[in-house]
Amino acid sequence: MENKSAVAKSSAVRVSTRKVRLVADSIRGLTVEKALAALSQLSKRGASSLEKTLKSAVANAVGKGMVKEKLFIKNLEVGQAPSLKRYHPSTRGRVHPYQRKGSHIKIVLEERSSQIANRESKSEERKAIS
Repeated sequence: MENKSAVAKSSAVRVSTRKVRLVADSIRGLTVEKALAALSQLSKRGASSLEKTLKSAVANAVGKGMVKEKLFIKNLEVGQAPSLKRYHPSTRGRVHPYQRKGSHIKIVLEERSSQIANRESKSEERKAIS
């Protein structure tokens, strides 16, 4: 049986790649429900753009006939977008150049089989008990 997957991409998001990766590392591999709960609580700059892309991926998956409760983040890539070169005016007619960095975000969601989901829920129960 072939696993279905759903993809969502956000291009040229005006948040630094470094800031988005910091948040992306914390949600990689989680279920969609846990990831959305975590992103809504985070007060990092990259969280809002990741949450928007994740919601788009969930909508794509539901459109393909997948069940939202079984979805998990299979792959999450954060790449560097082209930088916008800007200048900050300084004294004596000089300028200080700087770059407005951006990111490309790609999220791949996949459905978990019921066997894997049961195994993970049991391992989470064991962790909670200990």
